[in-house]
Amino acid sequence: MTADPIHPADPIVVEIIEGTLASVEKEVETAIGRTARSPMIRDAHDFRAGIHDRRLRKLTGRSYSALVHPVVRDYPLATMRPGDVFFHNDVYLSEGGIGHLPDLCVTVPVFHDGEVVAFVQAFGHHDDIGGTVPGSMPSHATSVFEEGLMVPPIRLWDAGTPNEAALRIMTRNSRMPESLSADLDAECSACLMGAGRLAELFTRYGRSTVEDCFDAIIEKTTRAFRTEILAKIPDGSYVWEDYAEHDGVDPPRLHTQRITLTKTPERLVLDFTGTSPQAKGPINHAADYAGGVFLAKWLAPILRNLADTPARMAELEVNEGVVPLLELRFPPPGTLLTPVFPAPTNARTFVILRLLGVFAGVLAKAVGGRMPADQETIRYTGVYGTDADGAPYLMREVLGGGSGGRYYADGEDTIHVVPDSRNIPVEFAEARWPFVVERLGLAVDSGGPGRYRGGLGYDKQIRMLRDAHLMSIADRSVLACWGLAGGRAGRPFSVVVDPGGPDERTVDALADAEPVRAGELIRIRTTGGGGWGDPLDRPYDEVLRDLRWGKVSVAGARDDYGVVLREDTVDSAASDELRARRRSERTGAEPFFDRGPGYRLLSGGRAMADVDVL
Repeated sequence: MTADPIHPADPIVVEIIEGTLASVEKEVETAIGRTARSPMIRDAHDFRAGIHDRRLRKLTGRSYSALVHPVVRDYPLATMRPGDVFFHNDVYLSEGGIGHLPDLCVTVPVFHDGEVVAFVQAFGHHDDIGGTVPGSMPSHATSVFEEGLMVPPIRLWDAGTPNEAALRIMTRNSRMPESLSADLDAECSACLMGAGRLAELFTRYGRSTVEDCFDAIIEKTTRAFRTEILAKIPDGSYVWEDYAEHDGVDPPRLHTQRITLTKTPERLVLDFTGTSPQAKGPINHAADYAGGVFLAKWLAPILRNLADTPARMAELEVNEGVVPLLELRFPPPGTLLTPVFPAPTNARTFVILRLLGVFAGVLAKAVGGRMPADQETIRYTGVYGTDADGAPYLMREVLGGGSGGRYYADGEDTIHVVPDSRNIPVEFAEARWPFVVERLGLAVDSGGPGRYRGGLGYDKQIRMLRDAHLMSIADRSVLACWGLAGGRAGRPFSVVVDPGGPDERTVDALADAEPVRAGELIRIRTTGGGGWGDPLDRPYDEVLRDLRWGKVSVAGARDDYGVVLREDTVDSAASDELRARRRSERTGAEPFFDRGPGYRLLSGGRAMADVDVL
């Protein structure tokens, strides 16, 4: 194995440059958040910024971002001018950096002495870009043409002058033209501001010094992951798979995402052979472009779980330095990860989130379980209709879920995979839209039981004041977030209208326009993370604490943890007896992965997959 070279750049200057990049990235995101208009961008913060060098390498590592590759492919560096702003959202012409059409991407080149030296980019999920349903995420789409307006890379601003014709076309295709226009203006202005900040950096230190520091920043990441992370994975090959459960068109079934992980002295090889054919519905993800560089950076944060301490996990940044360590091998065109245009992709979240779990699962097999259990932390829910003044409205938010239990701690409650993202504040929602939020809390017992419990999902209950339609783009309503090393699966996602009432009905997790009448209650419960380790090993005082905190019910304490409670205290003798009986009733070794009861429904009654065996 050849050691990475130690770059000769001054380490103090490297720290200054690295800190400045992080500061500029944060400043760009702050500017967008303060000046955007749509709730999805301004309030839910479903966007992120990134800084790339002229070689298209991502330099910052706080969040994932899109790619500059498609812009440079269509607009060579020599044709770019100061004040240019490039725009695209075309999934199939984004080199894998854009997953669905509502993700709009803005890219601004940075200039020094008349040449392009870097890029500032922002992309986020916008309210509506056209298509057959409000929100541009039709759950039953069979073609990308149903999903909204596709824009290949274009020069949206030419040397500081906005392309008003292109902006007019985009806003004309949106049901929310004013917020779309304001969001785009916010993103373009913020990236132009960020480009100015980076140009100042080049002026202060000189191009050669700054680019040397860029090399050093990336080399540092490569070296850290190779020596601290990859060294913990034994050489060999490991296979695991997980599934999306439905695609909005066909009946629920197992849509497989499989990874064969091969550890070599130099890198990890991820082979996706065995992944299911592309779906008729919109759960496909176009990943097999630019060598899979977007997917590599998307998956790499999972590796941080192998760091020595949680503090070190948080310190490790994922920039372009991880790319040389991951070799991605894709199956031929026509699979969930290699869809053929015009396959629909708006719900590709099901696949890319599941791939995080598949990567975590195959690593868990390789390292004997020293990884977190599963989590599912994105799903879109919302309502739309007309308000009291007859004006149309769209409320949509991205609700998180519980993260998986870890070998050293419980999972976290109601988290989101996108940094700084959050739910829509209740006070804002009730002031803007015709409903009342009657409850926003934790879904009791949703976390997977384990020595370390899975994090809890949301329990959100909305009372409609006017007739409306409910939308839901969610997975894990049949299948659950898997438990690990004896831990149990978490509770799945569910939406129920009029719970306990005469018209109670469960809404499919993929729904475009479920009618909801004025006065009816919508109850949304998001997924709990999987548990880690045997729940019968969880200390009594921790179960009692969960009960007092409202995370576990009395029935859950007994059924999931074998803990008998008497008047808010643990009956130790009865609990000891119950746990002993439960252990004696077990037959054979406990499964390394627990997929929950939903897996039996979709697998023809099987308790586990062949790949679940160590």
